[in-house]
Amino acid sequence: MTSEKHQKKIAAIHDLSGYGRCSLTVALPILSALKVQCCPVPTSILSNHTGFPTYFFDDYTGKMPLYVEQWKKLNLTFDGIYSGFLGSEEQIGIVIDMIKDFSTPDTVVLVDPIMGDHGKAYQTYTDRMCSRMKELVGYGDIVTPNLTEACILTGRKYRTNGWKRSELLAMAAEIWDMGPDSVVVTGIREGGYVTNLVAEKSREPHFLRSLHVGSERPGTGDVFSSILAAETVKGTPLSDAVKKAAHFVKACILKSDELHVPIENGVCFEEILSLLIRE
Repeated sequence: MTSEKHQKKIAAIHDLSGYGRCSLTVALPILSALKVQCCPVPTSILSNHTGFPTYFFDDYTGKMPLYVEQWKKLNLTFDGIYSGFLGSEEQIGIVIDMIKDFSTPDTVVLVDPIMGDHGKAYQTYTDRMCSRMKELVGYGDIVTPNLTEACILTGRKYRTNGWKRSELLAMAAEIWDMGPDSVVVTGIREGGYVTNLVAEKSREPHFLRSLHVGSERPGTGDVFSSILAAETVKGTPLSDAVKKAAHFVKACILKSDELHVPIENGVCFEEILSLLIRE
């Protein structure tokens, strides 16, 4: 029997939205299905995600150091540290401190630099926060920006399509220079395909593409990055983890469209979670 000591565990630093399938309500079941213990660190509490017309929001910034201090007293370390949406510059600093305090030489740090989409930064992201995010990226082993976020990080002008692969590789190299070992640029449109660029230092880059299907939905990035975090902590090669994540996200979108799930409700991954559990 696998002991707790040998079961992989990941500290997942995300907001908790009670409705809408994103952040921790995605990370918890996905990591668990992949046989990894999820140890959540809530950055804020929401009744539902902000894509709905109304929501309750409680900023957890002031409570996070008190929460994390207890883990320090317990001398905890983690096989993985996985950060998602952060609501303030102060939270970025807290995550950097967590990486320093709870990592071992074998800890995999995955930073999902959630800053924007469709060519625009989220309203909460100031220039100062974008600058601090570059600092956090430097502490990551794996960084998973979408195309918008990769442009924000590198100061490039966003465009929906028409990117040359040489341009994308240059952008990944610039993000490498910030410190991470691996960069996965997600959601690159190439005609009727969606491509993910997997760029690892000292390895040939991979452009992994699949047919674009279904509706664009919130929470798919959280599903993708959660699978990546779990698989890489277990030792799965990054390109294989990206293929698995992309395949599952695609299946979730198709199932959600089939069941006429409202767009704002995200993807009904619960319907096909058995695909992950069986492996």
